[in-house]
Amino acid sequence: MLKLQPSLNVQTDSRAGYEVQEDRSALNAAQKDRRRALIVPREHGAWGMLLVPLATGAAVGLFRGGLLVPILLLTITVLALFWLRTPLESWFGSTGMRVQNREERQIVRTVVLPLATVAAVALIALFWGGKNRELIWLGTIASAMFGVQLFLKRLGRSTRMAAEMVGALVLSSTAPAAYYVATGRLDARAWMLWLLNWLFAADQVHFVWLRLRGIRASGLREKFATGWIFLAGNLFLVGILALVYHVIWLPTLAWIAFVPILLRGFGWFVRKPQPMVIRRLGWTELAHALLFGALLTAGFSAKP
Repeated sequence: MLKLQPSLNVQTDSRAGYEVQEDRSALNAAQKDRRRALIVPREHGAWGMLLVPLATGAAVGLFRGGLLVPILLLTITVLALFWLRTPLESWFGSTGMRVQNREERQIVRTVVLPLATVAAVALIALFWGGKNRELIWLGTIASAMFGVQLFLKRLGRSTRMAAEMVGALVLSSTAPAAYYVATGRLDARAWMLWLLNWLFAADQVHFVWLRLRGIRASGLREKFATGWIFLAGNLFLVGILALVYHVIWLPTLAWIAFVPILLRGFGWFVRKPQPMVIRRLGWTELAHALLFGALLTAGFSAKP
């Protein structure tokens, strides 16, 4: 019995050491996740709402004889400013994720300063020699809308979807900005690109909210009770597109670009209930956004 005791202690100590090591590994992983959340934008859908309008505006501008270098400078500025928002919010504590100690503050600071420097240098290059002054107007409008979004967020959960739609308006302003810096013209085509990109993004926001609220809805009656506002919004969207198409100006392909999301929206009311997989929904909406961007670009790039 005495001979067996040391081996039992070794086994116990080994197991305890393994458990401590496992706990430390889990703690380190949690710390890494937290630090990443402090400095990396968490709104994955917002990347699409930012980059698809930017790409469509840039592509239309290039197809119409625009310049590439200003688009690259604008892209650097937009990405730096978009990324800068998350660490700044963490630093000033304007969201639930905020720095809690000196080490985290140092991590955030090491990200904020380079991003701010990159954005400032790219902006200076864009405005060098008095060029691209109209960007100031677009920036002023986007900043005002960002303030409206923050106000809506502070009102509580009841205005959260409205805040996200206003946020989509801010993000989609990259479409007219990219078109303008490429061509030097802030004309009707630029404003139309902004309107259409925002309408598409707003529909995506509303559809995601519909899917979240309608997880347990089954049958046309329950789905209509849950999603009648979304249905009315889709009908209103069709009306706006028809009005713009016949009264003002809208390329046929640009109109067709909305057909897939309209069919997706109307189809939800008649499809059989299906389990909701967030990741799959995200990829599906990304595919819709890429198709929309391609069709919109093709429509606006055609002559005249």
